[in-house]
Amino acid sequence: MTLTDILTNEELRHHEFPVTREKIFLAHAGDSPLPRRVAEAVADYAREATTGDQEKFVYPGILEKGRKLGAQLLNCQSSEVAFVGPTSLALSFIASGLKLRRGDNILVYFEDYPSNVYPWMALADQGVEVRMMNTRGLGLIRPKDVIGQVDENTRLVALASCHFISGYRLDYQAIGKYLHSRNILFCLDAIQTVGAFPTTVEEVDLLAADAHKWLLGPCGAGLMYVRSSVQERITPPIYGWNNVRCPNYVAQEQLVFRSGSQKYEAGTHNLLGIVGLVAAMELILELGVENIARELLRKRARLVPALQAKGCTVLQADAPAENGSGIVSFHRPGSDLAALHQKLTDAGVGTSLRGDRTGQQYIRLSPHYYNTDAELERVLGLVA
Repeated sequence: MTLTDILTNEELRHHEFPVTREKIFLAHAGDSPLPRRVAEAVADYAREATTGDQEKFVYPGILEKGRKLGAQLLNCQSSEVAFVGPTSLALSFIASGLKLRRGDNILVYFEDYPSNVYPWMALADQGVEVRMMNTRGLGLIRPKDVIGQVDENTRLVALASCHFISGYRLDYQAIGKYLHSRNILFCLDAIQTVGAFPTTVEEVDLLAADAHKWLLGPCGAGLMYVRSSVQERITPPIYGWNNVRCPNYVAQEQLVFRSGSQKYEAGTHNLLGIVGLVAAMELILELGVENIARELLRKRARLVPALQAKGCTVLQADAPAENGSGIVSFHRPGSDLAALHQKLTDAGVGTSLRGDRTGQQYIRLSPHYYNTDAELERVLGLVA
């Protein structure tokens, strides 16, 4: 199956993405609907699990398969991929597991999604200086902004690969390359790009991304990446039978973590979620992340000028393609955006209503590859 097959064959599109039968869903930056094959994979496993020990039907093979697929998506080793669950939990594991000292500093962006702010803020209680990045606009983080705000005491920079409201996509490779030259760790909240744009970790040390947005997978079944050379520096804050050695399930006198990514998986896995995640990653890889990225940028190029022609202000409308994303957020002076959001909802259009620190509200459109031009035109008509 290809993107062209999906976008030119309505019967196939409805079959593979059942949500398209009833509504126009443009809120993938929030919580996505499940494709048919993902839902069926979970349902098939759940039915099997009614007939015996639920682990034996997929364990441990599904973990090995999932790590390999995750490694293919991220371009890393499978031993660097862990199944921790929600992005918030993975980032909290990383923040809590860092060995930082009083006087060290970390650089974060206060206007990022709270999951990528709060775990780092909590380190202030250890005497770590938590620096909040200054930018020229919402989510507009350029490599030179990072370069100008780190120093010899900076131990880590934690940023999002794409801002959840403005849709500005980070040049994280350039940022990571510079940080590595300074021996500064780089942590990426990649939930808004994994599955939508190539997000590889050559210049990233740590990464977290749940599956329920652009990966089109289940909630709470995400990927966590920890570079092998960094794993000794990140000590997990949790302990269990799966990540601490216990031969024959017998507790030992010393706490010795297992090697590789299993170090961060304390207990029994969310196998239902991982089964769905594997099916979702297989679909993304079948279609090709590069192909998906091109299609999302094509949709963005269609939406932005059309919204501007209707008197809307589009965030980061002039962002170059390398910084564009599948997120298009807009507002219109004098418009009741809550009412517009409700109008769209009543018309069967799924969008997101978001607001920034100033109280400004935005309608956020985040179509995925399977949304058609006809659907976008209908939505634009409703905005008018």
